[in-house]
Amino acid sequence: MHLRSTLDVRRGRDLIARFAGVPVLVVGDVMLDRFLIGRVTRISPEAPVPVVRYESEQVRLGGAANVAHNIAALGGRPMLVGVVGTDPAARALRDRVSAAGISDAGLVEIAGRPTTQKVRIVTERHQQVARIDYETDDELLDDGARTVIERIGGFRDGARAVLVSDYLKGAVTQSVMDALRWRTGAPLIVDPKIPHLPRYAGATLVTPNHHEAETATHRVIRTDDDARAAGRDLRNRISCESVLITRGERGMWLSASDVEGSIPAAAREVADVTGAGDTVAATLALALAAGATLVEAATCANHAAGIVVGKFGAATVTADELIAALERTQD
Repeated sequence: MHLRSTLDVRRGRDLIARFAGVPVLVVGDVMLDRFLIGRVTRISPEAPVPVVRYESEQVRLGGAANVAHNIAALGGRPMLVGVVGTDPAARALRDRVSAAGISDAGLVEIAGRPTTQKVRIVTERHQQVARIDYETDDELLDDGARTVIERIGGFRDGARAVLVSDYLKGAVTQSVMDALRWRTGAPLIVDPKIPHLPRYAGATLVTPNHHEAETATHRVIRTDDDARAAGRDLRNRISCESVLITRGERGMWLSASDVEGSIPAAAREVADVTGAGDTVAATLALALAAGATLVEAATCANHAAGIVVGKFGAATVTADELIAALERTQD
């Protein structure tokens, strides 16, 4: 069944206006996204691969850093905690975090551990040719985890929502997750990875994508009935309050004890899905912190995703863009 939101334009404007200055603690795997953009002119005589003539480069925040950037772009106040190395990528990431109006005080430097960096080679038409990853997925050792927990302790009492962005790069350890469970009434939202599902027990909302939901439940999800069964299975398996399965062109499926149903996709055109999950998680956290119901928060996140997939690379959505998207649905 389709969920009918009470989020009309007036309610939407009021809710989005309340995003301003809302403090959200973001904990997870921070990354730097680099895009080397060029023109494909021929196939290499050395191997059957395209030759890309370099034209430009773009550097953006990725992973948990992109989540924080999305919160800032929507008017919220992200408090970012993550791990970086002592390399040039860390300096570039800090520069871009600061340029986005986000404090870098929660970034923990660990010598000998590379800053996670994804380098994508793309054509002028935004077609990806190759990707090079600089990273380690080793979990933080005790000293590193303790330092991350200390940074969390410096922020958490002021947070009105907590968002965990898990990319399996080692920052989201069991001890870190345990440190995020404290009784303040702040919702805990998790953008998950399947190997860590048991760590998310007690979360307010977990947001797997279609593929992750299928893998975790050993189900093929084609219909709303399939999504309903998968959502219930996930809530029981994780022991979380609610699940939002993002289903691409099929929209979303929300599963909670008191409400469940589908939310049709809002995208008008899709250019690049990179980072769309970050935008969804950021919007959900802000909306819930601002007093939205689960259905209202999911509706806002659905519209935000519809905007961001029309942009290139890991991108952000502004409050004005989100309001305009809501207004279009009321025309």
